Amino acid sequence: MTEKILLVDDEENILHSIRRELRKRFDIHTAGSGAEALEILKSQGPFAVIISDMRMPLMDGVQLLSKVKDLYPDVVRLMLTGNADQETAIDAVNKGQIFRFLSKPCPTATLVTAIALAQRQYRLITAERELLDQTLKGSISVLSELLGLANPMAFSSGSRIKKIVGELADGLGLPNLWQYEVAALMSQIGCVTLPNETLAKVYAGLPLDAEEEAMYRSHPETGARLLSRIPRLDAVAAIIANQLTDYGGFRDDAIDEDIALGAQILRIALDHDLLLYRGKRHQEALSEMRREIGKYNPAVLDLLEQTRFDRKEEQIMSVDIDELRVGMIVERNIVSTNDVLIIPKGQEITWPILQGLRNFSRQVRVQEPLLVRIRGDL
Repeated sequence: MTEKILLVDDEENILHSIRRELRKRFDIHTAGSGAEALEILKSQGPFAVIISDMRMPLMDGVQLLSKVKDLYPDVVRLMLTGNADQETAIDAVNKGQIFRFLSKPCPTATLVTAIALAQRQYRLITAERELLDQTLKGSISVLSELLGLANPMAFSSGSRIKKIVGELADGLGLPNLWQYEVAALMSQIGCVTLPNETLAKVYAGLPLDAEEEAMYRSHPETGARLLSRIPRLDAVAAIIANQLTDYGGFRDDAIDEDIALGAQILRIALDHDLLLYRGKRHQEALSEMRREIGKYNPAVLDLLEQTRFDRKEEQIMSVDIDELRVGMIVERNIVSTNDVLIIPKGQEITWPILQGLRNFSRQVRVQEPLLVRIRGDL
C-alpha cells in the first residue's frame, strides 16, 4: 500500500504547486488548516508523513504537530516555514518533536529527499512496533497455554471470555482493544496460587469459608503484580487488579475511566461465564445479575444482552482421545476413571492441551468417550 503524505498550508497556491511537483513520486493529500488536517488524519488515515507550514491562522504548525504527536505518534512530522528563527525551531522540536525543519521556499529536490527519509523513518517505527506487538502477543499466548496446562479450571474461563470482552469494549468505543482481550485471557493468572479445592468450590457455586474467601479475593492483586513486570501491560494489570470491584465501588477520581470500565466489563464477562458454566442460560444469567443492584454496570449488562450466543453452526458429538482435535471445545468435564478432573467444560483444545492429555492417558485411564462441541469451520 502506498504511504500517504499530508501537506498542510493555508495558502492554496502553495499547496497546488507542491502537489503538482510531487504527485508523481508520492501519494499527496492536502489540507488548508490545522483543523482540516486533523479531520483528514482521522477519516482518511493512516498517514506516514505530515508536512505543515508554521504560520497559519487559528492553529499554527507547532500546535498542529504537537496534537499529531499525541494523537498519531507514528506519523513522522516535518515543519515548513519562511520564518526560521531560533525560537520557532526550538518550539517545533520540543513541542512537536519534528523529524526535519525545512525553510521556505524549499527546493523540490530537498523536499523529495526529506519526504523519502521521513518515509524510511515511518517504516522503522511501524516495523519495530509491529515486532513488539507480535512478540508480546506471542509471549502471552504461550504463557496462557502453559498456565492452562498447570491449572485448566482457572484458565479455561479466560479463553472463553476473551472474545466477548473484546466485543463489549468495542461496543463501548474503548481504544486499544487488545488490552481488554489480554486482560480477559490473563484475568485468572493469580489463581495459580490457590488450592484446586477452593477453585472447584467457586466454579460449583459452593460457599467458601472466611479463609478461602480471603484467598480467592486476593488473586486479582497477585495476578496484577505478576503482569506489571511485563513491559506495556500496566493498563492490563490495573484492569485485572480491579476485576472483583463492584460497580458502585469505583470513585470517579480514583482510577482512569477506561481502566475502570475495562474492569467492569471483565467482572460482568467472568460472572456471566461462571453462571453459564453452572448450567444457566444466557437470559437466566442476565436476569440473576440484574438483581444484584450496584454490583454491575447497567450499560455493560445492556450491551451483553444484545450479544448473540449463537451455536447453530456448532455440533455436539462424542469422540475418543485419538479423535480429539485442536479447536474442539470440551462440552463435558474430562475426568480420569477415578474421577479426577483433567480438563474442565468449556476449555478449547489447544495443541499443548491435546499433547498433555494424550501423554496423561498413557499413564492414567481417562473416561471415554469425550463430549465436545465442534465449530462449523473445523
